Amino acid sequence: MSTLSNIMESQGIGTAADIEWLHMLIGDWQLIADLAFADIVLWTPTDDGGFVAVSHARPSSSATLFYRDFVGQKIKAEWRAQVNESFSSARIIESSAPAWYEETPTRVRAVPVIRRARPNSQEVQSGPIAVITLHTNLSENRTPSRQELTFNACASDLFDMIASGDFPDLDAAPAPRRGAPRANDGLIRLDADGLTLFASPNALSAFNRIGFSDELEGEYLAEVTTRVLTGKLVIDESLPVVVSGRAPWRADIESRGVTISLRTIPIRHLGERTGAIVLCRDVTELRHQEMELITKDATIREIHHRVKNNLQTVASLLRIQARRTQSDEAREALTQAMRRVASIAVVHDTLSEGLSQNVDFDTVFQRVLMLSAEVASIHGTTVHPKLNGSFGVLPSEYATPLALALTELVTNAVEHGLAGREGTVEIEAVRTEEALTVHIRDNGAGMLNGQVGDGLGTQIVKTLIQGELSGSIRWDSRDLGGTDVSIEIPLRYLDLA
Repeated sequence: MSTLSNIMESQGIGTAADIEWLHMLIGDWQLIADLAFADIVLWTPTDDGGFVAVSHARPSSSATLFYRDFVGQKIKAEWRAQVNESFSSARIIESSAPAWYEETPTRVRAVPVIRRARPNSQEVQSGPIAVITLHTNLSENRTPSRQELTFNACASDLFDMIASGDFPDLDAAPAPRRGAPRANDGLIRLDADGLTLFASPNALSAFNRIGFSDELEGEYLAEVTTRVLTGKLVIDESLPVVVSGRAPWRADIESRGVTISLRTIPIRHLGERTGAIVLCRDVTELRHQEMELITKDATIREIHHRVKNNLQTVASLLRIQARRTQSDEAREALTQAMRRVASIAVVHDTLSEGLSQNVDFDTVFQRVLMLSAEVASIHGTTVHPKLNGSFGVLPSEYATPLALALTELVTNAVEHGLAGREGTVEIEAVRTEEALTVHIRDNGAGMLNGQVGDGLGTQIVKTLIQGELSGSIRWDSRDLGGTDVSIEIPLRYLDLA
């Protein structure tokens, strides 16, 4: 399905500021539909004088009228005159008679969308940038409850604010945390002084769970909150302006082991605040889950950090032992072991810096190349490493064996192929959705008699690439001298979500 931005940009509709304003509006799309008990559709004008639907929301508080989305469709003929009138007059236009849709009587309301000219300014654009149509099902003939009447009144207030450029509010809180309150979770209606005019049953239940046992209606919500939180040392600093209805902000109330999330939408008329809608939701379980995830992530990060420190300690001990040994063969074996441990430590060091189990392997490999410079200095070699392409992001179970294998191959090229001379080691990485292909090329002495060695390093590389990564590896002699080692690792089943 096309997005609002795609539709408007493809048809050359509106400016970047218009698109941003409409994106802010549809951020509360579901809330508006739920309060209105109706389907709502957002229409933007087209070059041919018509309108195209760029967003559609169905109510979760009642049955939908439209089982297929209107997004991307031209406006129907029976609604066009009403939408045109609303757009040209910048007024809310109610249908004069029931409109029929598939044998269902409906009431249609067209609401112009007015945008503020600039942030932090009361000045608005000279005309609407879009029109909202509200489609209410009239087939259910029954007396609405007090909650339905209040919800509808709140929806009407929001539509009036949309038509005057007061909603969405540019001073509103940033994107909500997981578990943001919805209309059916709990709604409280305040007057301009913060007095509770209406509290839905779910809202009252939420406040009962944090210790308030009376009726909310007729009480100042700020005073109720103060009584509930008496004795608390840590309180959300934005809470006072939220519970008094003065600012479009969000806050959490925590008491008796229960967490209630609040969101306030001030209601304005002609620029003056006349009341507020306060949405509330019991998010205790969600916050507990978030804390558990944070704790688990911190634990994983700490484990990686400790493993990295332990590996670096082992590498340091091996380095000290290698310096003190008198046997050249033992010194070489200890040095290689130190280097292998250090390459594993590089991956764990990268993992310990973040909470993700995926690593940017290009960063890891740059640090692996530093180990080759240390090997080159030991053997009197001047090496010029070159890295072409990108490895991309890999999970830790791929990164550790690959880092160790590449360390062996690059070190072997420096230690044996370029020993005592100046040369180049080129590493080329090519990644597709199917596979990661890596070439390690040097312009050194090449393979002895064209044969691949059978030492410990070769055995380690084969085990890591073929055994752990299910890949393939091949050694070839280059025409101009040197060796080309190619590795191919399948990635078709890799999941980096």
